[in-house]
Amino acid sequence: MRKNKSGIFRGGASSAIFTYHQVYHKKYVIVFRLQPRHAKIGGVHRADTLPLTLRTPASWGPLALADPNALLADHAILEKKAAYSAMEMLTRWPGDFVPGWVEVMTTVARDEAAHLLQVTRILARRGGRLSRSHSNPYAAALRQLVRNGSGGEVIDRLFVSSLIEARSCERFAILAEAAAAAGERELESFYQTLFTSELGHYKVFLNLARTIGKKDPEAVEIRWAEMLEAEAGILQAQKPGPRIHSWMS
Repeated sequence: MRKNKSGIFRGGASSAIFTYHQVYHKKYVIVFRLQPRHAKIGGVHRADTLPLTLRTPASWGPLALADPNALLADHAILEKKAAYSAMEMLTRWPGDFVPGWVEVMTTVARDEAAHLLQVTRILARRGGRLSRSHSNPYAAALRQLVRNGSGGEVIDRLFVSSLIEARSCERFAILAEAAAAAGERELESFYQTLFTSELGHYKVFLNLARTIGKKDPEAVEIRWAEMLEAEAGILQAQKPGPRIHSWMS
């Protein structure tokens, strides 16, 4: 196991420090990047580098920000679920073991928990609070795509995580632009920071899936393309409203 000059997993979710961690093993070489250095948003066009087959119109941003407390409350629960999902995946590596798997999942869980703390603090300062109940039909529909009990189950679960992170990354870029236009400087800065982190998470989950499926890379890429197409349809079926994964009427 080696580390670069910036160290292994230095900095928290808000530090935006580029880090990477390489694990060398006779079967795997896993390289995961969680915090791209200086990954600032230069506008919504930064999200255009994501592989999403459906682009969210910039007009979605002001609509979602029309009720910022409701949006933040929804966002907080999503961060809670993301942290839990990473922890739940902690011991679900395929085969005997995958070097680097535990480090990835614990670091993602740490980042998501830090995001949860950030968003709940912002929500509290604005006089809002969390609700006990929450549903996310978008994520639930994505999880229905997982081939349970098959050899591709772990890869599909990683793809689902990657898709959620990629879509959230795109949404944060749009929200940062909308917040800037509305004079919401705190939210603008917050969503810019989250864009950086989610970009790293989307890549690390995708990289893990490709590494695990390297014996048949063509099948892995075909499955990834299928899930990208399915995600677009699932998103368009969502109702409008102040939620991170809503659509438009």
